[in-house]
Amino acid sequence: MTDWLNIRDRVYIVTGGSSGIGAAIVKELLDEGAKVVDADLNEPKVAHENLTFYQTDVTNKDDVEATVKATIKEYGHLDGVVNNAGINLPRLLVDDKKPESQYEMTEQDWIKMFTVNVKSVMLMSQAVGRYLVNQKHGVIVNMSSEAGLEGSQGQSIYSATKGAINGFTRSWAKELGKFNVRVAGVAPGIMEATGLRTPSYENALAYTRNITVDQLRAGYKSTTTTPMGRSGHLYEVADLVAYLLSDRSSYITGVTINVAGGKSRG
Repeated sequence: MTDWLNIRDRVYIVTGGSSGIGAAIVKELLDEGAKVVDADLNEPKVAHENLTFYQTDVTNKDDVEATVKATIKEYGHLDGVVNNAGINLPRLLVDDKKPESQYEMTEQDWIKMFTVNVKSVMLMSQAVGRYLVNQKHGVIVNMSSEAGLEGSQGQSIYSATKGAINGFTRSWAKELGKFNVRVAGVAPGIMEATGLRTPSYENALAYTRNITVDQLRAGYKSTTTTPMGRSGHLYEVADLVAYLLSDRSSYITGVTINVAGGKSRG
């Protein structure tokens, strides 16, 4: 363990910290000596003396505020939050093959994704932000996506939610900077498999792109659009998040950093 980041004993909330990128972020922060609160519906798969789990519906204001209050009561202070919780339901605007199929977007799909991916970020950031503004120090890190920067076929609702998150990041940085509170975003590209890459997700995304699931999976390993020639590792995202939470990044705010191996649509 190194002390370069100097976040030992700092306290951070990570939403959706029980799996995927969230779990990698939790692990990295714990390895650096931080105290972490995992705000998730599901319990984490690991136990650690500096890890506390509060079952939290991040779309529910009462749940979110209770988690923030419990964190401050437990640890006496709070240094930041990572808004990581999110969902992705691949959908087409228009399904020309089967009009109004299960993969053509509905109002219910839109509401569900914006509630989980956008409303939750507002609720948690506001609850944490009130405390950070009062203490004149802290960091909000919002998890975006390459899709939010460039768009993504079959994932337009998801892309739109992440575009909204990017707007939050830029705007809140302008509002909170005078209180010494920073706001930054992280936008992963194609990453190694997580628990979110389920058969239902892959079937839906393959359908929206008019390819087979096997072709979709082959694309995960394709190096043609990624100069680094590989998918990203979850710890590479977690490393950046830890850096942004630390004072080593004290002059970084209002930006969303792409972690995608140089991948672009061009």
